[in-house]
Amino acid sequence: MATLRETRNRIVSIRNTSKITQAMRMVAAAKLRRAQDAIASARPYANQLQKILSNLAKAETDFVHPYFESRETVNSVVLIVVSSDRGLCGAFNTILLRAATTRIEELKKQNPEVKIGLVPVGRRAVSALSKQSHEILEKYNDVFLKLDFNTAMQISEQASNAFLAGRVDRVEVVYNEFVSVIRQVVRTMQLLPIAPTATEVTADKERAVDYIFEPTRADILDVLLPQYLNLQVWKALLDSNAAEQAARMMAMENATTNARDLITSLQLIYNRERQATITKEMLEIVGGAEALAKN
Repeated sequence: MATLRETRNRIVSIRNTSKITQAMRMVAAAKLRRAQDAIASARPYANQLQKILSNLAKAETDFVHPYFESRETVNSVVLIVVSSDRGLCGAFNTILLRAATTRIEELKKQNPEVKIGLVPVGRRAVSALSKQSHEILEKYNDVFLKLDFNTAMQISEQASNAFLAGRVDRVEVVYNEFVSVIRQVVRTMQLLPIAPTATEVTADKERAVDYIFEPTRADILDVLLPQYLNLQVWKALLDSNAAEQAARMMAMENATTNARDLITSLQLIYNRERQATITKEMLEIVGGAEALAKN
């Protein structure tokens, strides 16, 4: 059984830990507020750009932009895996990396000869995916220490150049989407080739519109599509950042609650041991006094 000093030291240690986790929860909450504002500001523009591209894509014309060309046989796939730079955020990275591994296995089942290229974004993804046998095309460490739109541009430019050159048949992004403070969902988004969503396909069947383009449709797409790819990667980074802060806030809140519960339990044990020690000392004093009285 632990001594009183050991129990008291454990209580002090856990109380200090709970102060740290409480401070980390408050920091994560402040960062989450800024991350939520950032993703809320980006989503309306992304949705509107998606509508414009949908209109351009379904226009009746013989021209097909290379970004929309779907390859008959997928022999090479690049996975952009977005994780966090730091830990202490619960199962945030574990679930993400498990989903990336599952996606790789699915691609291997579809085509055993497929070549997988990885672009880990975030220190945790770089550390985990570097141990795999697949080729690492580029590493992005410490992205979320200072999140910058130029990083999204670099990632999308590298992916689009490889796709246009024919070295890659498909580019996908695996990331955590921020849904709410208590819910983050792992998403696998096809970045290239650009494919219409199910909602857009249904809308195309309901209405077919003939558009007049000024300048040409090709000129418009040449300007909008790179912006669209940059924005999709940027939105994935913003989503992942907000989801990370939410996961860390909840993890630190749970850690603080568990620490306080453990302190309460140890305090009861400490009081019980202390009472037992006092009772033992009193019995020794009474026994000693009776022995002196007999003598």
